[in-house]
Amino acid sequence: MIRILDRYVTREFFRLFVLFALAAPLLFVLGDWTDNLDTYTERGLSIRVVALGYVYMMPQFILFSFPIAALIATVFTVSSMTRHSEMTAAKAGGVSFWRATLPIPIFGAILSVAALGLAELTPITLRMRAQIMGERDDYRGSRNDFVYRAEDGTIYGIRRLDVDAKHIYGMTIEREGNGADRPTIHAFAKEAVWDSTAGWTMRDGFYRVLPADGSELSFQFASLIRRDFTETPDELLADPLDPDEMRYAEMGRFIRALQRSGGNPFELMFEQAEKIVIPVATLIIVLFGAPLANSSARSGPAYGIGISLAITVFYLALFRVADALGSTGTIQPVLAAWLPNGLFLAGAMVLLARVRT
Repeated sequence: MIRILDRYVTREFFRLFVLFALAAPLLFVLGDWTDNLDTYTERGLSIRVVALGYVYMMPQFILFSFPIAALIATVFTVSSMTRHSEMTAAKAGGVSFWRATLPIPIFGAILSVAALGLAELTPITLRMRAQIMGERDDYRGSRNDFVYRAEDGTIYGIRRLDVDAKHIYGMTIEREGNGADRPTIHAFAKEAVWDSTAGWTMRDGFYRVLPADGSELSFQFASLIRRDFTETPDELLADPLDPDEMRYAEMGRFIRALQRSGGNPFELMFEQAEKIVIPVATLIIVLFGAPLANSSARSGPAYGIGISLAITVFYLALFRVADALGSTGTIQPVLAAWLPNGLFLAGAMVLLARVRT
């Protein structure tokens, strides 16, 4: 009986989830196309280019639809079982509500993992979309006379950076020592060339090491590689991508660079945490929706739609509030990003505890 019940619950949940997960992105496409139709026309984009742009946006739309589709699938599956007395029959056979609905949170966990994968894929496809849609017209291929501070405190003064050629013309290095294990360093190179394997190769310069004991080691070099200088030409350009186009680790590096420069990237910290929060929300909303749907034994499909919309609106409202608090630094951004999930998880635990098994 248990295996039959598990197959039945899994089949119903999966069928409904796939239906809504495929339908919701089409609504996102329609809404976005309506909002940007004038922009596409003014820029002279062909139907083929616009359509391909939406293909590249599809992973993001699917990711956004995961929590909603999982919630609707959960509510309709559980409410249907309750309304048709299938849950009552399962309980009469010695199967508790928790055991009867066990496939749903298991599937929710699997979907959360899949959503994490989509969250890492989405920035790549959005970059591709930006390129074909001509949204990189403001790209800067070079930068002159700037200073870059690395994570270890080393300061790189760069006269000119050519990103396309992966070349630096004129570079000084300053690192302040703090004892015997970390001597002070002064260096200069006429140029440096980037290679994806070796990193930056400095050419034609001098290098001075000043230990804490007052001695000095100085030498000239024709070629020198600093293994700790790992920043790529694009990272040195300091012309960041849109947050949606940065993967989790990329955004983390950019946030740390801003912090080293004295900035307070609260909004970026919130958006970085969001890349994990939204996928995990799929599981948490499933846990919240299952006992809530079970509480209305005689409600029909209209109830399922209504409760799904109400939960979605409430969650989005909480997320807006959390965004405002985290982006301004009122609450630590990562904590603020997890606040809606935390409240829904607490509510799920209360509802599950009150279910009659």
